[in-house]
Amino acid sequence: MNSFSRDVEFDTELCQGAFNALNICLQVQPDERLTLITDTATLEIAAALVSEIEKTGSRHSVFVLEDFMPRPLKTMPPVILDDLRKSQVSILAVKTQSGELPSRREMINIVNRNKIRHGHMVNINRQIMLEGMGADFNKVDAISAKLVEKARNSRFIRATSKGGTEIEAELSPTLKWLKTSGIISPDKWGNLPGGEIFTSPYNINGVFVVDGVVGDYLCEKYGDLQDTPLTIEIVDSRIKHLNCANEELLDEFVRYTTTDENSDRVGEFAIGTNIAVKNIIGHILQDEKLPGIHLAFGHPYPEHTHQTWDSVTHIDCVGRDFDIWMDDEQIMKNGRFKVNGSA
Repeated sequence: MNSFSRDVEFDTELCQGAFNALNICLQVQPDERLTLITDTATLEIAAALVSEIEKTGSRHSVFVLEDFMPRPLKTMPPVILDDLRKSQVSILAVKTQSGELPSRREMINIVNRNKIRHGHMVNINRQIMLEGMGADFNKVDAISAKLVEKARNSRFIRATSKGGTEIEAELSPTLKWLKTSGIISPDKWGNLPGGEIFTSPYNINGVFVVDGVVGDYLCEKYGDLQDTPLTIEIVDSRIKHLNCANEELLDEFVRYTTTDENSDRVGEFAIGTNIAVKNIIGHILQDEKLPGIHLAFGHPYPEHTHQTWDSVTHIDCVGRDFDIWMDDEQIMKNGRFKVNGSA
C-alpha cells in the first residue's frame, strides 16, 4: 500500500520552490518519466512537488519509504531501485536518519550509471523551500559560471571575514572545479537548493572561523554558531589547532576530525553562490549555499575533484560576511559579490 495520496494538503507558498525544482532545475519534459522518493516527515513538500510534476505531463511514481520497512533503512527497497532504472529524472525528498547512507548510495549508483537527472533534497523543509528553492536559478547559474571560470584561471584565493577568518588557498591549473548551481544535467546530479562552486585545493593555510554552521549531525545539534564560533588553524591543508567556547562542540568536532588519518585534511574548498540565501538558518543543506566560503574536512569526493586520498568522514564548515579575492581581483565584499549581474 502506498501511503502517499494526492489529497495530501499543502501550503500554496511551497509552489514556487516546487515549480523551480521541476521546471528550472530538473527541466522535466512531458515525454519523460520521474521517480519521487519521500517519507512521512516530508509528505507536504512531496505533495507540492507532485502538483508541479502533474502539470508537466510527465509519467511518475511516488514512493514513501515507511511503506516498505522500518526506518532507518539499511538498503533501498528493490521496487524503488527497479522503478528508478526506468526513469530519466528522480528526486529524493526525505528527512535523513542515522545509518541510511548505504541505502542512498545504492540509489546514487543507479543515478550515476543511468545518467539520471537527480535532485537531492535531503532534509528539505518549509523554510528552505521558501528561501533557497525560491532563487532565480538561471541567475545563480550565470554567477556560478563566471566565478568558476575565474577560479580555474587563478593561482590563489584569499578570504577574510568579520569573524576573524584569514585564509589563502593555493590553486593550480590542474585542479578540477565543479559548478553545482541548481541547474542539473545528466552528467552530474545535484543537491537542491543548488548554488556553489568547489574544488579540492592544492594547499591551504590560515585561520578559518566557523561562525555559521558545521555539518553532518552536529548541525542539527548545535545550529548557528555565531555566538560560540569554532576557530580552526590550518597549516598545509591540515587542522593544526582548534578553539571554541562551547567545550561540548569542541570535543565532538575533535573526535570527528581525528577518526582517520585524513579526517583533519581539507577535502573541499567551496564558494556559495545562491544569492537568494541571505542568512544562516542552522541547516547545512541551505547554509552551505550562502554566498561566501565554506570548507569541508575529510573525504574529498574524488569522483568530483582531482584528489585520490580517502577518508570515512566529511564535515562542512560554513562562515559568514566574507571579503574574497581571486589573485588580485576582489570578487566579494561584506558577503556580496562584485561580479556583474550578481545583486
